[in-house]
Amino acid sequence: MSGTSAALQPPADAVRPVRHPDAPAPGELLGAHYGQCFGCGEEQPHGLHLQARAGEHVSITAEFTVQAAHQGAPGLAHGGVLATALDEALGSLNWLLRTIAVTGRLETDFVRPVPVGTALHLEAEVTAVAGRKIYCTATGRIGGPEGPVAVRADALFIEVKVDHFIDHGREEEIQAAMSDPDQVRRARAFEVNP
Repeated sequence: MSGTSAALQPPADAVRPVRHPDAPAPGELLGAHYGQCFGCGEEQPHGLHLQARAGEHVSITAEFTVQAAHQGAPGLAHGGVLATALDEALGSLNWLLRTIAVTGRLETDFVRPVPVGTALHLEAEVTAVAGRKIYCTATGRIGGPEGPVAVRADALFIEVKVDHFIDHGREEEIQAAMSDPDQVRRARAFEVNP
């Protein structure tokens, strides 16, 4: 990525990421972390409905199709929607580390316009870990994994405890998520984004 800030450069003592032994297997669909999530939630009528799959090591692939509700300029994806897709893909990486983390910084390069109706193929990977800091990168390509690059991002995620969400979220949604009998869904509801 061009012009990445110093805040996104891992420190000298950063280590290579280690995939958690209980992480989903490569190729496995990760599913939505929360039904109301704009990025991946199946209950959001105008959301991205991004679907991520575990990749090798600490990586994922994902795809979403740009809908009319996602446009900025006539017929083209809104840049904020593309940044959201990258953020969602990057956040999904934390499931492979089996940690709760939030976006601390996201830097995005917009390389080319993405037309409505386009399938955007995303690839993301964790590049380094330093304490609570998780450094990662993502690329979005038009039409498939070999398509032209449309967007790129580098990000820093910060590991947090579930209290972060309890302290800052709306009580009724927090309680609903905490009351979910499915332990995996309950844990995943608090995966990504501040």
